[in-house]
Amino acid sequence: MTSLYNIRGVNAYCRSLVHDSAANNALTVARHQSFITSHLIGGVLALAVLPVYIAVIGQPTLLTGAAFAWLMSPILIAVFLSRTGYLGLAHLISAVNLTGLVTFAAAMTGGASSYLIAWMVVVPLEAALSADRRIVLAAIGIAGMALLGLAACELLNILPQARTFSLEVAMLALLGSMSALVYAGGLALSVQANYDRSAHEIRRGEQRYRLLAENATDMITRHNAKGEVLFASIAAKQIMGEEPPALLGNGLFERIHGADRPAYLNAFRHCLDINAPVSVEFRVKQGEGGYCWAEMRCRPVSRDDGAAPDVTSAGEEIVAVTRDIAARKAQEDEILKARDLAESANKAKTQFLANMSHELRTPLNAIIGFADILNRELYGRIGEERYREYAHLIHESGEHLLSVVNEVLDMSKIEAGKFDIVAEPFEVNGLVKSCCEIMRHQGEKKAIELRVDIDDQLPELVADKRACKQILLNLLANAIKFTNAGGRVEVSTGRVGDHIEIAVADNGIGIAEQDIPKLGNPFVQAESSYDRSYEGAGLGLSVVKGLVRLHGGTLDIESVLGEGTKVSIRLPIEGVDQAAADAAEELCDEAVPPPIALVVGA
Repeated sequence: MTSLYNIRGVNAYCRSLVHDSAANNALTVARHQSFITSHLIGGVLALAVLPVYIAVIGQPTLLTGAAFAWLMSPILIAVFLSRTGYLGLAHLISAVNLTGLVTFAAAMTGGASSYLIAWMVVVPLEAALSADRRIVLAAIGIAGMALLGLAACELLNILPQARTFSLEVAMLALLGSMSALVYAGGLALSVQANYDRSAHEIRRGEQRYRLLAENATDMITRHNAKGEVLFASIAAKQIMGEEPPALLGNGLFERIHGADRPAYLNAFRHCLDINAPVSVEFRVKQGEGGYCWAEMRCRPVSRDDGAAPDVTSAGEEIVAVTRDIAARKAQEDEILKARDLAESANKAKTQFLANMSHELRTPLNAIIGFADILNRELYGRIGEERYREYAHLIHESGEHLLSVVNEVLDMSKIEAGKFDIVAEPFEVNGLVKSCCEIMRHQGEKKAIELRVDIDDQLPELVADKRACKQILLNLLANAIKFTNAGGRVEVSTGRVGDHIEIAVADNGIGIAEQDIPKLGNPFVQAESSYDRSYEGAGLGLSVVKGLVRLHGGTLDIESVLGEGTKVSIRLPIEGVDQAAADAAEELCDEAVPPPIALVVGA
């Protein structure tokens, strides 16, 4: 039992000497450990024989000492492998070392006819443990050159006189051959041990992969270059409703929907062509029932060395993982239906608003017109002052309602893509001054200072002048509406690259940071920090946003709650940037606003 523990201890120690670079592969670890163990044992035995030699024969000569030192050199080779992890180089060094040692001993004991010459056979046998054909061939070459060298030296009679021993030559030959046989037998056992370990690791790997394939819910298949199934996991029963043998050969192909078969075959061809994973979706028959959707991801597992990337080798194989995606497809269908329904509802909403706006404008024009007649007393005095006041209120309310209806109509046109942009060159500064004059009276009623800061060097802007006027009037109306009495509104213009910027800033109530992203959606106003409501349907900024988008421009809002707001628009100088306008249009189409939204706060 003690000896067993000692052996295990030696194995554990030699295992600890294996370099870290080999630790991830069990077979490589076994080869390193075998090399280190054999060389350490050989060197230690030579070291152990030295005291016996001294006790029996006496003090060794210089030549004998060199021989013993040479016999202990395998220890240094084992240390080299332990420090570097270069197994091939270590085997090559060991072959050179062993060949030199055998050549030296043979030269001292008779040359090519020495009883130790049988040890030359051991050199390539030991190199075979490297599992590297080049190292084995190199070892054979080194041993062969050494034998030829000994024979040449013997022919030239330049070898030293052979040392004589008390034993018969036949006995010496037997001892030399037996010692070589024992060492070669040890090497053979090492080779067998490595082979057994290799076979064991292969079986373990096969068991692990089979366990994985048999317990995976996805079906794992192996195919040849033609797409024929060579192996199918038992998950085929769950996905296909068939036993794995039924899918072998063309069994899987025959269960794929006819319309999807070209895509199935193209996936294999493309996978081999690009030597990379490829995914494909197809419908497959489930048992005796109907078809269900499946997704297969395939990847190549081999490619012949030297084969051109576009040449398919008959030996190539593909591993594929197939899963049932019927639930995912059902969800995608539901999402598409929901999107179509939302788009249909949005179109219906837009059409309804457009129709409603048209229907409301006719009676509103009559209300405003008759209220104006009563207010101005065109056909005689009303008599009662209160009636005149009521007529004035009716007129103002009608105008306000008409402006809301016009905004709804404009918004409907923009969403429906029926708002036509008629671009023409015009002076921006003149338009700004005109709009400020229109809004000045409204600002004076609240004692709001209206400032204008324009750039006199601006070029003409190519845009829809009517739409730009509506943009600016809406921005000014919002700024005046949400600025307290005695406040300030400033309009500025400038050039930024190939765009003209128009900015409207105020020192009004401001907008909370979390409310800024909501601005520009139809029927939404920002929520104020205090309980005060402002008239309006929340469409002004939405119309502005839509008109700016149709021009291929941008809109930016900067605001601090309680300090004020700045709205900046940038329009391309040379006209509508169609690419930007189309991209913005698509973005807005994807984020369709809801048919109904809250109008809250300010």
